[in-house]
Amino acid sequence: MIKVIILTFILMFTSVGFLSSEEYFLTLRFNNVNLRQGPSFDYPVKIFYKKKYLPLQIQDTSGNFRKVKDHENNTGWIHRSQLSKKKAALVSGKKVVIFKSNTIFSEPLVVLEKGRLCLVSKCKKDWCKIKVDKYLGWVKKKNLWGNI
Repeated sequence: MIKVIILTFILMFTSVGFLSSEEYFLTLRFNNVNLRQGPSFDYPVKIFYKKKYLPLQIQDTSGNFRKVKDHENNTGWIHRSQLSKKKAALVSGKKVVIFKSNTIFSEPLVVLEKGRLCLVSKCKKDWCKIKVDKYLGWVKKKNLWGNI
């Protein structure tokens, strides 16, 4: 009897998403996106995001809405039509060097400040190839926060 009760609770929690939910990243599809207090258009807007490709961590789902967390730990709900799978990240280290190839012994191209948005084209082991303005190069994966 106890096994049946425990199994029922496990199935109930996993079907709701408490145990099976994995956090992942998506990016903003547009330059203007509303972060709402709840999972409906009826809820008030908390924050107006104004940066396309800003990475957001997806924490939960409710219908067509996704609960997200940004790089400043703000949380709220965004409609899934406003999100994209495009790979982008923010620089999380104080100053990060973009290198010409995926080794610290290659030519340094530019230094990026913390919070700089960059598009990610691919990642290999500990390195990611990124594009920022006119620069295309490699940075250490540990220095990025987002969809990599």
